[in-house]
Amino acid sequence: MTQRIDGTAFISGSFLSEASILIDGDTITYAGPESALPSDLNADEHVRHDGLILPGLVDIHCHGGGGFSFPDTEDPAQAAPAIAEHRAHGTTSIVASLVTAAQDTLMSRVRALRSLVEAGELAGIHLEGPFISHARKGAHDPQFIAEGDAARTLALLEAGGGTIATMTIAPEADLDGNVSRALIAHGALPSYGHTDCTGEQMITAIQKAHEELASVGPVARSTKPTATHLFNAMRPIHHRDAGPAFAAIDQAAAGTVVAELIADGVHTSADTVRYTFDLIADGHIMLITDAMAATGMADGDYVLGSLPVTVKDGVATLTEGGAIAGGTAHLLDVVRFAHLEAGVSLERAVLAATATPARVLGRHDIGEIREGARADLALVSAEGLEPERVMHAGEWFSSDAS
Repeated sequence: MTQRIDGTAFISGSFLSEASILIDGDTITYAGPESALPSDLNADEHVRHDGLILPGLVDIHCHGGGGFSFPDTEDPAQAAPAIAEHRAHGTTSIVASLVTAAQDTLMSRVRALRSLVEAGELAGIHLEGPFISHARKGAHDPQFIAEGDAARTLALLEAGGGTIATMTIAPEADLDGNVSRALIAHGALPSYGHTDCTGEQMITAIQKAHEELASVGPVARSTKPTATHLFNAMRPIHHRDAGPAFAAIDQAAAGTVVAELIADGVHTSADTVRYTFDLIADGHIMLITDAMAATGMADGDYVLGSLPVTVKDGVATLTEGGAIAGGTAHLLDVVRFAHLEAGVSLERAVLAATATPARVLGRHDIGEIREGARADLALVSAEGLEPERVMHAGEWFSSDAS
């Protein structure tokens, strides 16, 4: 089946008015000016969109949505509501994030999610913990936090069969670098966060990982490690102790790490989002949701991993202790906040939610509207960036079919 979609499209990093996108099956075969197409060109379906046509969004850090949490996955079919919730709002590539848990639980969840990655329903698996800081545990169960263990890491990587994309570790939990090296050797990226480390420790971890990623060649998804949700679950910035957040920003500005940012007005303020985008160039900052099961759902009681969570006014916190327990926004909401509330240009916000995370994953078939890419599109309104239609792999998504 051939399809043609006309309108204002985000192509090559900017918005092109009077653009046309041609699709054959699940692949984009043309993306450019409408005027360059033959006047007699026919397609099986022709759509003209009055808003904006974005690449399908790529969320590299997502714990769930639609009432389901990826850390609860025992059967792959259980994850369908979470995938559908985010896909309906324009996210066509999702990395399923787990949380700190016992080794046998993590092994079970990795095995269950692996088939969804291999089927193209998920873009990878993210292990958030267990090698993180007790002092900066956030919403992670402290009984399962552990020191870095390369053998445990290797067992998880083997269970994932190449589907584990990233693992969040605290630099101080992996001072010998064995966990980072195990990840890199098996095509996964270390992501530094949930940390109480010094700025020097963060810089050392990032630079060593960057060097090792560059040395392994085609095994690596990317030559850059990542920083897990910048500012959140990190020792705060102080005027006499810059700490890990400033160190990560410094390294992102230098091009050795790609920093995640939850730009939702809860995890970070509009001013913080704007300042961070001012400091970090495109390609080294990516927007994420850190979404949990309550995304798209009503306020109430939920669970993240083994810990009870209360959602009130859309903000998820641990029922005991009150720490923020993930997000409840879709990635398109995060793009909207970054642009409309923080003043980040729409082009930069879209790049941070599409091509940048795609490149971190080592994917060149998603995150862009270009010839040869998978036909993933998000058709949104021009003013409010509200989702109107979503295409995944050449097929229009229908929540009724989920």
